[in-house]
Amino acid sequence: MKVCFVGFENLPVLAREYNHHGNGGAQLQQTLLAKALVARGYQVSTVVGDYGQPDAAAWHGVTTYKAYRPDAGLPVLRFVYPRWTATWAALMRADADVYYTSCAGMQVGLVAMFCRRHGRGFIHRLAHDTDADPKRLLIRYTRDKQLYKYGLRHAHTVLCQHAGQQRALMENYEVTSVVADPLVDSPGRQLDRDKRDLEILWVSNLSAFKRPELAIELARHMPSRHIHMVGGPQPGFSDLYSKIEAAAKRLPNLTFCGRVAYHDVGDLYDRAKVFVNTSDTEGFPNTFLQSWSRGVPVISFFDPDGLISREGLGVSLRSIDEMACVAERLIADETEWQKVSARCRSYMDRKHGDDVVLKPYVAAIEEVVRRRKK
Repeated sequence: MKVCFVGFENLPVLAREYNHHGNGGAQLQQTLLAKALVARGYQVSTVVGDYGQPDAAAWHGVTTYKAYRPDAGLPVLRFVYPRWTATWAALMRADADVYYTSCAGMQVGLVAMFCRRHGRGFIHRLAHDTDADPKRLLIRYTRDKQLYKYGLRHAHTVLCQHAGQQRALMENYEVTSVVADPLVDSPGRQLDRDKRDLEILWVSNLSAFKRPELAIELARHMPSRHIHMVGGPQPGFSDLYSKIEAAAKRLPNLTFCGRVAYHDVGDLYDRAKVFVNTSDTEGFPNTFLQSWSRGVPVISFFDPDGLISREGLGVSLRSIDEMACVAERLIADETEWQKVSARCRSYMDRKHGDDVVLKPYVAAIEEVVRRRKK
């Protein structure tokens, strides 16, 4: 069976030599799933952006078909050429039984139209809570919002990250969906607490809803503790990046690392005692899974479907004062830290082992193919 993932920024996750281009959580999830399916005998490909790589090159058994350069084409006209035309051409070269997208955007509609025209299966997965709410979509143009809506309603299966997204998708779009937990790379090592030299870790892309300025504020609240910040600039937020970088330089207890490639950031999670998240909205952050798999408690303003509180995987709270107090307690109290750390590892073993977490994805692919053959 042939499965094709459509993710124009997947290559920096799949191929280490391109990791300086940056990526996000949805791209990581697509790549982890693609590699897992290869290991189970599927023929897997992905449509990616044109980074100068040869077409049909393969990494980890995943064949890549390039669509277009991010800056290619003339404004307005480039929506059709090269974006639409090159995307469809790459989809045709992939010649898959099932196509899979993630993230709200115009590409969801383009892939849905292709699959309807050519009789192929189509699966879409939500990547963020805002993907289920038309009033909060992180999509700029009305045209692209309409294409996204079209794609949602014409997907053969829609996957979501948690029950809250499932409810919102039904309420706002009248679309049914299946909850599929995110995948995670197994950590290469598990350090004892006394060998973890990073007290507080913050990792995210630097965009407005991630609220990186609150990490700066946390450092000011905790002058005796050291924070490591990791995050690269995002399109449209270069001023925010510069502002955060400048503020970080003025704080002796904050190390601003800038962008760190996915292939290298695991070392920071290995060494962390506490992970903090300052976003006001998310989907299901990969950073949480990367932390919990290493036994790192998460302290966050955002709690996906109440999971942190329900499972005791850290603390969900509302203010910087609370965040500072909880972080200090977990760093200072080894007994308390060990209890939370053990719960994190236990949760990951129960819920995110490969066989468990892959079931809904494999079931969705098999069901879509079965229905298309009728």
